[in-house]
Amino acid sequence: MASSDRRPADLAGLADLLSGPVVPAARGLLGCRLAAGGVTVRITEVEAYAGTAGDPASHAHRGRTPRNAVMFGPAGHAYVYFTYGMHWCMNVVTGPDGEASAVLLRAGEVVDGLDVARARRAAVRRDVDLARGPARLCAALGIDKGVYGRYLLGDGPVRLRPADRPVPADAVAAGPRVGVTGAHDVPWRFWIAGDPTVSAYRRHVPRSR
Repeated sequence: MASSDRRPADLAGLADLLSGPVVPAARGLLGCRLAAGGVTVRITEVEAYAGTAGDPASHAHRGRTPRNAVMFGPAGHAYVYFTYGMHWCMNVVTGPDGEASAVLLRAGEVVDGLDVARARRAAVRRDVDLARGPARLCAALGIDKGVYGRYLLGDGPVRLRPADRPVPADAVAAGPRVGVTGAHDVPWRFWIAGDPTVSAYRRHVPRSR
């Protein structure tokens, strides 16, 4: 069965997962499929961010702003932001409506639309690197600010679907989040162990003054 034709019950289960706590939601997103712009990726690496609930690494830690408003719910929508003046990154909003939390999609395996992804990332030599990192993932899928706030479980231009087969618990690895200035040792980055598309870990190093 194609990922775009999942049964309603499967989507309901995914919706329930995303409506719950952010850490189980992050783990559960591993293996799920995200389709946009003629490309589909299988999600292989994610990071959880708990919003205002004592997580200083979250964009919503200091409260609601025009930039992070979608993080406050409802779950299942896309939070897309621009970083370093050049890259788009995408999160899946999680948790109860009104409680900001989201899961950053860090990496994926291109499983459909490989030629389209290659054309978008023509400088990449290896297919495993096409969506290896949050900015690369968005570039491969053609995701930009137009995706902000989109509902991902419907039939819109960006679609999130359950995994064909859940990733076994013993195949999920966990470790510190990447490149964050606060709570950088919290082990809320999750990935499929041994998958070649998982990005390299770089601990945040404060700039010297």
